[in-house]
Amino acid sequence: MKVLTDRFVPQSSRKSEKHDISPTPLVSSDSEHSDNKCTLWSNVFAPSSSSVSQPYRESSSTSGRKQLCAATWTSFVKKVSMASGAIKRFQDRVLGPNRTGLPSTTSDFWLLGVCYKLSDDEETDDGSVVAALKQDFSSRILMTYRKGFEPIKDTSYTSDVNWGCMIRSSQMLFAQALLFHRLGRSWRNKNSEVSSVQPEQEYLETLEPFGDSEASAFSIHNLILVGETYGLAAGSWVGPYAICRSWESLACKKRKQSDSLPMAIHIVSGSEDGERGGAPVLCIEDVIKSCVEFSRGEDEWAPLLLLVPLVLGLDRVNPRYIPSLKATFTFPQSLGVLGGKPGASTYIVGVQEDNGFYLDPHDVQQVVTVNKETLDVVDTSSYHCNVLRYVPLESLDPSLALGFYCRDKADFDDLCHRASTLAEESKGAPLFTVTQTHSLVNHHSSCEFVEDREEEHGEEDDWQLL
Repeated sequence: MKVLTDRFVPQSSRKSEKHDISPTPLVSSDSEHSDNKCTLWSNVFAPSSSSVSQPYRESSSTSGRKQLCAATWTSFVKKVSMASGAIKRFQDRVLGPNRTGLPSTTSDFWLLGVCYKLSDDEETDDGSVVAALKQDFSSRILMTYRKGFEPIKDTSYTSDVNWGCMIRSSQMLFAQALLFHRLGRSWRNKNSEVSSVQPEQEYLETLEPFGDSEASAFSIHNLILVGETYGLAAGSWVGPYAICRSWESLACKKRKQSDSLPMAIHIVSGSEDGERGGAPVLCIEDVIKSCVEFSRGEDEWAPLLLLVPLVLGLDRVNPRYIPSLKATFTFPQSLGVLGGKPGASTYIVGVQEDNGFYLDPHDVQQVVTVNKETLDVVDTSSYHCNVLRYVPLESLDPSLALGFYCRDKADFDDLCHRASTLAEESKGAPLFTVTQTHSLVNHHSSCEFVEDREEEHGEEDDWQLL
């Protein structure tokens, strides 16, 4: 800051110091002023070594005017520096410094059930594995902070900046489930390549319910409305368990009004409040019950979204769980992880070695309305990101949630087999277990609450008890 201040503070009072006799003006003559605005800004925020070492020299005829300018510029630069510093400290806390791009490793990269085998010989042209990986990543749905939407309920909140990241992360996971359901895992976003082409109808139908108004089925407004029971409120941050239950309630409410969510939701939880400890149990009998409720008794099966809220430690994820956590990304049914640093959620969609690659909801964007009925070309660029960001898995907040999408019964059976095998290989630290039937674990559904007064007995595993 002293260097920047020295550039704008007159040097006449410092007569004892010696300076280069060649002045380095920052402001050109009036005739050149308009052509050098960018140069001025560049010199302020990205000074070269030579420009820093050569302080500004003023002429006596303009001393008064430039002293005033110096004071103004000094105040401005200090404010900018303080704001930039706060943002940088926040990014370092949440993301870690400069963790973007692909690390210099050729280990396999798993992105929502798809493996990309990197190689030292791989070139980054359009047909390479790296290019295919980046296209896959940029095709995932991004939801970020928005500003300028209608106030939430009776509050004055027209933006979710600084508090809505968990809600946005959960919207990403649900949007991804809808995208898989309608267009399949192999779908790729081609709209950025041909901007004049209208996106697919199914793609627009996926984005439309996530608009920022009460008229949009899965908006932040409606999630807060139904999630009050679980602590959701405008301006407040919530955890993964609360947001999963809120989605279950919202999906049930919207299903009674219309078929806005074409899949059943089942939450795998080991206890009523999700905080008793012990690995959650995926009970197949309970899943079938959720599917029957979804189909209103017409079928025993339906497309399924499984959510598994977990607590994997105290301050950060216990290293014992990291191998199993990474392995879930190899499941074809994987929808990734809702997780991040304490108080700052992200949507983790891929892993490589011990790093998790995520979509970041913390960028602030203007509200965008997506209407599938419009004849105009819809700009959906704000719903995608091509910057690969990653965070060490060991630094994650231990409260997180897994997501899985099962298109049919065969898909679900395959997930159960993979999860059972993973639990057996977890060396006593399973993320969750699978059972065919049981009467000791309550099944709580926001559509039909079933109370079971039997208490669970037996040994707890190595989970942390809260």
